Amino acid sequence: QILTYLDGVVKVEESELKPRVGFLYPILTHNISVFINATRERDSGQYMCTVNVVDDVTSTGKNIGVINLTVLVPPATPACQLHGHPVVGANVTLSCSSEKGKPSPTYQWQRTDPTMQVFFPPAQGKV
Repeated sequence: QILTYLDGVVKVEESELKPRVGFLYPILTHNISVFINATRERDSGQYMCTVNVVDDVTSTGKNIGVINLTVLVPPATPACQLHGHPVVGANVTLSCSSEKGKPSPTYQWQRTDPTMQVFFPPAQGKV
């Protein structure tokens, strides 16, 4: 359990969510929305809301709402490397990886037009 509302008393259970979770509205009526501040990846999971009337054994375990929370994690800046010797006729490998990302990021390679490089032959004693 994370939060309980019983007889007008809100109880926050001991968990890593305790300082970040609460009911959205101070006076609980029919809307018992819950907030989670500063979400973390490990907050992902299935959350259940159970609504019962005290001492009503006929509805216990029946009034349950379920929602799945998936906290998205942006991908980290990719680390790219060149493996091999980039000379005519050789084989090279271009690698790229990102340590984070949820769901798993997609990767795409593109080739841009090469930049024009102008080479001047070395001057032979001329100024």
